[in-house]
Amino acid sequence: MISNVGLNNINKTSNAMANSIQKIASGSNNPSAKFGVASYSITQKITSNISAIAQSNKNTQNANAMLNVAAGGVSSTVNALSDIKSKLLQANNGTNNDSDRAAISQSITQSIATINENANIEYNGEKLLDGNNSITVAGMSGYDTLKLGNMSSQALGLTDSDGNITLDLSSSSGLASAIDTVDNALDKALNMSTDIGSMQQGLNAQESNYTVMEESLVGAVSANDDTDIVAEITKLKSESTLNQIALITQKMFMHDNARVLSLLQN
Repeated sequence: MISNVGLNNINKTSNAMANSIQKIASGSNNPSAKFGVASYSITQKITSNISAIAQSNKNTQNANAMLNVAAGGVSSTVNALSDIKSKLLQANNGTNNDSDRAAISQSITQSIATINENANIEYNGEKLLDGNNSITVAGMSGYDTLKLGNMSSQALGLTDSDGNITLDLSSSSGLASAIDTVDNALDKALNMSTDIGSMQQGLNAQESNYTVMEESLVGAVSANDDTDIVAEITKLKSESTLNQIALITQKMFMHDNARVLSLLQN
């Protein structure tokens, strides 16, 4: 009986020590379900939500970075179109000679080249403004998608399918038509810029919400699951002492038991 009691004490204190070590090492008051099914389940669910929110926040930040690149390209296109319109108005002035109109035409050609460069702008190896890209953001509340328009000179009506400039600077009627074409292109570019800006505002709000949500849930996990390290170390030392006493007691019992057996054999 005494031997069984001693062994039980050794096992009890050893298990208590192992539990304390596990709590201290993990920093968790419920490192596994054996410490409390309900508390462990609550902690795991909250932790899972934290991971989901953190990933949603990362998705939002990555999408925002992509939109920043797209917004820069569209902004450059708006500036190029504004410059083209200014050149067309300049060309419409009757004081220009052929040489002046040729210089203006060359400047417009350069601006159109810039517009096409913007249409081919890339993020992570993908072209953003050629009309073949959409940005989809996966988050806790679902999906947000923005179709990025085609900002090439052809899509904007500035060039034909062969790349030839469609703007006519040779006559007053041609210049008037060219200005209308550029105004329509500007409307498309500005609408695209507005759409991007609107989505970025939404993403910024989402990022802020995700950050607050994550901080709140981390606080909840801490309150529910954090181990009192000092108290657990004190408990570990106490259980270690009791374990040593149990071991000594068991050794003494085994020694006395062996002595009795030896006397009986004599």
